[in-house]
Amino acid sequence: MSTPDKKAFPYKIIPLDSETQKAIARDFAGYPNGLASVNHWGFKLSATSSPKEIENLYNYPRKAGDVWVVTPPKCGTTWTQEMVWLIANDLDYDGAKTTLSERWDFLRTGALTDGEKYPDLKTTRRSDAACQQSSDSSHCAQPRFVKTHWPLSMIHPRVLNVCKVVYVARNPKDVCVSFFHHCRLMTHVDFLGDMQMFVKYFMEGLIVATPVMEHMVEAWNVRHHPNICFIFFEDMKRDLQSEIRRVAEFLGKSLSCEQVDELAEHLHFDNFKKNPYVNKEEGKTAGDFHADRGDFIRKGKIGDWKNHFTPEMSEKFDKWMAEKLKGTDLSFTMEDA
Repeated sequence: MSTPDKKAFPYKIIPLDSETQKAIARDFAGYPNGLASVNHWGFKLSATSSPKEIENLYNYPRKAGDVWVVTPPKCGTTWTQEMVWLIANDLDYDGAKTTLSERWDFLRTGALTDGEKYPDLKTTRRSDAACQQSSDSSHCAQPRFVKTHWPLSMIHPRVLNVCKVVYVARNPKDVCVSFFHHCRLMTHVDFLGDMQMFVKYFMEGLIVATPVMEHMVEAWNVRHHPNICFIFFEDMKRDLQSEIRRVAEFLGKSLSCEQVDELAEHLHFDNFKKNPYVNKEEGKTAGDFHADRGDFIRKGKIGDWKNHFTPEMSEKFDKWMAEKLKGTDLSFTMEDA
């Protein structure tokens, strides 16, 4: 059955130039075919992505009551998913004793991995199956929960009209550091360089699912839409109770002070890191992670970039960030108080 308001994907998939592809293949062992540029500001996907695959994702079924979490990578996505799911499901802690992949669709299929090197990762079953359903399919459980690193410009515009979208941003220096460790950890990315090299790739937007600045600015510019709740990772770290209340109000839920405190304790980073249903430890046994390169949930700190950036790297990054933010009033908390 076709989706009633199915639209053609508005962008072409454009491979990068050959020299850039060679460098990416050399430094990211998981991408021997390199990357491709997609939307008007160059969001990067695997070069093995197909137009049909991307159009299916663009037309992912949408129903009133669905809840989306949209973020660039490493902005507190997993943390936010757990918070949103529990608020939307009336603090069903027993129901949360299943993995996030069982509770959420990950809208990506194989577009973020090299489909030739990792054919077993070419599709993500839940999102792939959902893309075959009509947006008015009555057998879909409600509400449905969708997580994606797709920018808003690559999501069907009707999503904002019928679904609730929680968008999470984070200061770009900490995103870069966290993404560096992530890209070393994940075997299907397998970054082989050092921090300085990664920062250069990051600023040039030549890593899969980047650039992140344009991603965040794009969402910031529509933050007043009634179906978007734009939050910052740093605000969650500093005053989690207030952000819980804000998201609860956005989702039409009322929580008592005791319930807010209980959820904040559940989400406290020390407890969250030990939660077997969110920390993806199974990735090590499945071969998705390098077992000797840390954990999926790492530090969750504000200002960790200071432990990784040299003064020269920081100065270059600041100038780059200022240029990207020119003409906007978006700003970031760069270190803990």
